Amino acid sequence: MWLALESAIMQLEKFSLGVGDRFAHQAKAQLAACVCAKQRGVDIVPVWNKSNREHLIIGSEPASARVAADRAVAEMRWRDSYYVDADHINLSNVERFLGPCDFFTIDVADAIGRAPRTGAAEEFLGRHSEFDNRDAALGYARKYLAAVQEAGAIYRHLENRKGAGNFVTEVSMDETDSPQTPPELELILAAIADERIPIQTIAPKFTGRFNKGVDYRGDVAQFEREFAGDVAAIARAVERYGLPKNLKLSVHSGSDKFSIYAPIRRVLQATGAGVHLKTAGTTWLEELIGLAEAGGEGLKLAKEIYASAFDHREELCAPYAAVIDIDAAKLPAPSQVAGWTSREFANALRHDPANPAFNANVRQLLHVGYKIAAKMGKRYTDLLDTCEEPVARNVTENLLDRHIRPIWL
Repeated sequence: MWLALESAIMQLEKFSLGVGDRFAHQAKAQLAACVCAKQRGVDIVPVWNKSNREHLIIGSEPASARVAADRAVAEMRWRDSYYVDADHINLSNVERFLGPCDFFTIDVADAIGRAPRTGAAEEFLGRHSEFDNRDAALGYARKYLAAVQEAGAIYRHLENRKGAGNFVTEVSMDETDSPQTPPELELILAAIADERIPIQTIAPKFTGRFNKGVDYRGDVAQFEREFAGDVAAIARAVERYGLPKNLKLSVHSGSDKFSIYAPIRRVLQATGAGVHLKTAGTTWLEELIGLAEAGGEGLKLAKEIYASAFDHREELCAPYAAVIDIDAAKLPAPSQVAGWTSREFANALRHDPANPAFNANVRQLLHVGYKIAAKMGKRYTDLLDTCEEPVARNVTENLLDRHIRPIWL
């Protein structure tokens, strides 16, 4: 079985935080949260992630994420590792990410369930006698082998273009309808080892709803059992198949999943495992909160963005239908929002479930509404610069207090 030459590969640290910076203005404020964590004795490395879809909507290039990250690291005098993630890539879009990125999230969710070539599943089980329930394992193999083989093809393309060991590899299977159980994950990892992918993080689909920007919806106790089972499956796979010893779970759409942070913390403390938590679009929402708190033109623009998002909600929500649940009847009319104060706007959007003014429907709509701000171009980004203090403060506090603290501090 393949054995990873770990000393020869770029190794992701035990704890890492995926941070989205859609308009490339908050890298310094995001890094400040990791600096604060380090001052409190916990090392968490930032991974700036941005998908091809987000670049297309914003009109940006992957190099912009690298420039912003490098600048923040220099200004903050950060001496630890950091990464720039080509998020949810495949062979059709990976080329533009090759230069600036050193972390690649290979997304093969669309290939789950695709039939492998005839006999491939049986051949796989012939190499893996460790799976006791042969009927179940055969079903798993038929469901996942094609997806893993596609991941292998993408990895080999990356390896050929960037060189072995020069990037971190994640395999993502989360954007699909059915969760993967720990036994399924173990078989997937066996197949990944067969493909000789030096995977360092894997993003399975967990049970429950991981909607954008709002809390987890599901059975928290079941999630904890599943998360612990996945951690155990990874430990067995590392031992059996020689996968990298730092292999860990990646929790996608992990931002604002407050109810599962305590379970994650308990499992990490009990096992010594690492984790990669992706927070993605949360920062964009904190920008809006900061603009609203700034008052004046900032509040005016925030209200304008909401009004436009409200009017175009069907178009904005369609690409994210699987990861949002918006009750349109609970969205305030733009005319109502137009009369809000800075505090009222911020309270409706800031994810504080204890605040009766918080509106999860508003938050989800604006989460997917960044296209509105993107069309504003410099009008939006210039105002981010003008209102830098309240925006940066909200970005840092959100990551530190609502995400890093409950899991790691």
